Amino acid sequence: MKTVTLNIPDNVDLDDHEAAMLIATKLYEQGKLSLGQASELAGITKRTFAELLEKYNISIFNYPPSDLYRDVANA
Repeated sequence: MKTVTLNIPDNVDLDDHEAAMLIATKLYEQGKLSLGQASELAGITKRTFAELLEKYNISIFNYPPSDLYRDVANA
């Protein structure tokens, strides 16, 4: 696992947990991390991570609408 050090300006009200959550949600949204990997990065359970995605306006359904349409049409 990579370790990253960030220098965040003092005037930004952001604690370590929130920074990890922001990074994890963005990587999850981009499809670079699975739900499990993102929750591990954020330091929380998969269930909690999934529930918090709404706070960051990210859908738990992390694939293109065309895939969803194809899945529903083939059901």
